[in-house]
Amino acid sequence: MINYYEQVKEKLIDTETTIRVKDYTKNLVMIENYFEIGRLIVEAQGGEEHAKYGDGLIKEYSLKLMKEVDKKYSERLLRRIRQFYIIFSKENWPTLSAKMSWSHYDEVMKLKDINKINYYILRVNEGNLGIRELRTIIKSKEYERLPEDVKEKLKSKQELELKETIINPIVIPNPKDIEITKEKELQKLIMENIYLFLKRLGTGYHFVGNEYSIRIGDRNYKIDLLLYNKVYKSYVVIELKIGELKHSYISQVELYMNYVDKNLKDVTDNKTIGIILCERDNRLLMEYCSKEDIIIREYVLNN
Repeated sequence: MINYYEQVKEKLIDTETTIRVKDYTKNLVMIENYFEIGRLIVEAQGGEEHAKYGDGLIKEYSLKLMKEVDKKYSERLLRRIRQFYIIFSKENWPTLSAKMSWSHYDEVMKLKDINKINYYILRVNEGNLGIRELRTIIKSKEYERLPEDVKEKLKSKQELELKETIINPIVIPNPKDIEITKEKELQKLIMENIYLFLKRLGTGYHFVGNEYSIRIGDRNYKIDLLLYNKVYKSYVVIELKIGELKHSYISQVELYMNYVDKNLKDVTDNKTIGIILCERDNRLLMEYCSKEDIIIREYVLNN
């Protein structure tokens, strides 16, 4: 007869040893061992369909493990480990991510919707998000702000274009709850939290400059924010606007994009993308705009 408890105990002792000795691999070893422990618990309970009725066994294992291995192996933790196996054994993951800590997995499992879970795991892996950053984008309902067609592409694991990865609206950190009435104030607010802003914008963004000076003919211009996306190999011009979208903003951003394409873009780069960040979109105006590489996004301030 299989002694499931001894196998669970052995795996946990192995996990604890690895955590203390091999710091560089402890994250992945812990995740892989927890997955296996979840499988053993489910099997010991007679399979997944019986697992939810097997909390007596969970309690028994927990009492023993807290005495023989470590006090942290509470009933709650063992139930979460069981849930971890049940969720991810169905998804046929090729490998468990070394970039995801147990805290990351524990956080995304609260979502229950597997499509949301997949999305946030993708965001952590591509953006190297810490647990606090993950909690922030979940709290801001980043997945819910994706267009439905983008959600469908994610479900079928299709590759997204850069413009499809930019959430609407974009949440700008405003921890001091400052009233913003001018574009300069909005730019200053973003610059005070620039790296958090880049994380919220999406994956692969690098800051190039703010009020980036360019000269066209005998006139000087300044780009509010110039970024580079390393994943999509494209410069990104961002113009910040207070109030509703106007047609003149589109012409302005197009001018800047053409300059960047001609003077900064490398031969291996893709075409420059433009983002107009404004308080209110103008859907009617955008129906008559054929510039697919100019993206209109609203912003909201969040403290």
